[in-house]
Amino acid sequence: MSIKNLSDGKEIYIVDTTLRDGEQTAGVVFANEEKIAIASMLSELGVDQLEVGIPTMGGDEKEAIKQIIKRVKNTSIMAWNRAVIKDVEESIDCGVDAVAISISVSDIHIKNKLKKSREWVLENMVKTVEFAKKNGLYVSVNGEDASRADREFLVEFIKTAREAGADRFRYCDTVGIMEPFRIYEDIKYLYDKTNFDIEMHTHNDFGMATANAIAGIRAGANHVGVTVNGLGERAGNAALEEVIMALMIVCKYEGNIKTKMFREISEYVSHASGRFLPSWKAIVGDNMFKHESGIHADGAIKNPKNYEAFDPSIVGLERQIVIGKHSGKAAIINKFKEYGIELASEEADKILEIVRATSVRLKRSLFDKELALIYKEYKLQKENEIN
Repeated sequence: MSIKNLSDGKEIYIVDTTLRDGEQTAGVVFANEEKIAIASMLSELGVDQLEVGIPTMGGDEKEAIKQIIKRVKNTSIMAWNRAVIKDVEESIDCGVDAVAISISVSDIHIKNKLKKSREWVLENMVKTVEFAKKNGLYVSVNGEDASRADREFLVEFIKTAREAGADRFRYCDTVGIMEPFRIYEDIKYLYDKTNFDIEMHTHNDFGMATANAIAGIRAGANHVGVTVNGLGERAGNAALEEVIMALMIVCKYEGNIKTKMFREISEYVSHASGRFLPSWKAIVGDNMFKHESGIHADGAIKNPKNYEAFDPSIVGLERQIVIGKHSGKAAIINKFKEYGIELASEEADKILEIVRATSVRLKRSLFDKELALIYKEYKLQKENEIN
């Protein structure tokens, strides 16, 4: 168990798919060594289940999965499959303990992609699930494009999957078209009708993946699919670090996640994927705990809780007071105290003028060496005026 709702004791399981859906980001390829490293880090972090790839691809994909299974012992390892028995056979050959069996459930996909019928979907799903269960695997049945599927067909699909032996249903907002209020209603309806374990798998096409994931959990889902940094197809998936911190800080859930590893893992996945980590990224970005604006910096200096929702050390970051155009007098005085210099009120005013002018000219905040030079030149000018 990773995260628990303190009010009702409900457990929420974290399913990370960085190594499957994350790697399906256009242009992203993880080296086998990187996949093993990422899996090991996520296991240490406290993730419940890792979806690590697609065995039917063969070659390096299967080899990486086998190596992950050898090295990661305390986390469930899942492989992704189509609703095809041969795919599951390839997963069994890798040695995974869990499989995701994915098939389209929306009429849009069934008619235009599969060119089949709802009956065909149910039949092939059942055959594949039954085969997987006969071989002792934990089974997640993935409803691809569930957010555009008919509600009553989803209820039928889930009940049929459960009868075949499936362990949970993955609700996929495949094209990211949902919003939190609507997804809450959908998940509550499905949960009330089926009383079955539901996993949220949300995409970020409209910037609502994390919000949709949380809404689904509020509605009854007890598994949530995530990726590090929100990596994934198109605009990505719900971000691991955002979902977990939202649950723990905003929703007041309790967890045994090693959140101090977030920044380290985010940086590693950023380098491995070739996708830079934006400074403005929620939870792990450089700017999360940087303060420059005079009012904000002054408030943060007096008490960090004035402008920080949680302590930066919780996610492996540090607080920084940045000096630049928007800095105030309090920040200048505090910054120079770090250098062992006690500025008088008048001195701070004069230096602040120079700092702001310099920042505008350079179009950025200032480095420590630049601040030291400004102070040196200010003192020299003051001495010349006296003489």
